Amino acid sequence: LISCYRKPKTKRAKRFLEKREPKLNENTKNAMLIKGGNANLTVTEVLKDIYAVKKPFAVLYKRKNITRPFEDQTSLEFFSKKSDCSLFLFGSHNKKRPNNLIIGRMFDYHVLDMIELGVEKFVALKDIKNSKCPEGTKPMLIFAGDMFDVNEEYRRLKSLLIDFFRGPTVPNIRLAGLEYVLHFTAVDGKIYMRSYKVLLKKSGCKIPRIELEEMGPSLDLVMRRTHLASDDLYKLSLKQPKGLKPKKKKNISHDALGTTYGRIHMQKQDLSKLQTRKMKGLKKRPAEKSAQDGGATPKKSKSA
Repeated sequence: LISCYRKPKTKRAKRFLEKREPKLNENTKNAMLIKGGNANLTVTEVLKDIYAVKKPFAVLYKRKNITRPFEDQTSLEFFSKKSDCSLFLFGSHNKKRPNNLIIGRMFDYHVLDMIELGVEKFVALKDIKNSKCPEGTKPMLIFAGDMFDVNEEYRRLKSLLIDFFRGPTVPNIRLAGLEYVLHFTAVDGKIYMRSYKVLLKKSGCKIPRIELEEMGPSLDLVMRRTHLASDDLYKLSLKQPKGLKPKKKKNISHDALGTTYGRIHMQKQDLSKLQTRKMKGLKKRPAEKSAQDGGATPKKSKSA
């Protein structure tokens, strides 16, 4: 039988395939930003600004692609496999749905979740004349509004936005690196997206005084159509391999204050055989020795 998969002939191709193999710790999720066949200037500017926020973990397709994700998803799955992106943002514009954005994510190169949002108001990065954060800055995400906890569609949208904007996983955080805030507010059927730069000012003590300066982009969105995964498929996508689960540590307990206690199992010790410091005061007398041996020892006869 001839295998349908070709083996890599060069080391470069082998490294390329190894990067795409499943791993215990996943790579940072990349996003592809696709412009529809009838995208207008507003949608194009939105895609450019979100690409600037998402860089370097994003791919921007500048050519127009005539596709409808809610009707046919094959082209999205093809682009996802080609660019190795598990997130996407598709922009389009027509009379029925003006200034339209479709945000979604993939699971095993198939569409998992997809939510359609309409742009009602947009302020670009270039329109706000303030200093910007450097490329690749990891944002702090803030969600305000009861709808993100009550409504299932808004709860899934919150999960989708966290996946889209969270950036790389970092082991440590420094105070100077906390300089970018993305704020999402859900109220009266609308979602307001605002981005701020954090300014650390002098306060006269160790903790600085914090001020927020609007940086852009700024979007007023309204939810339209949704395509959500079933509960079984969603649970399957959240499943983690056994290698990532922490091993249970035996004989360790914690109290209410967070103090850690460890239990050690030891054999019963004979303290009479414990080696102590040799001192004249602690030396046993002959009577004590004979009592331990079970009787008096016979006296040695003097030699003639």
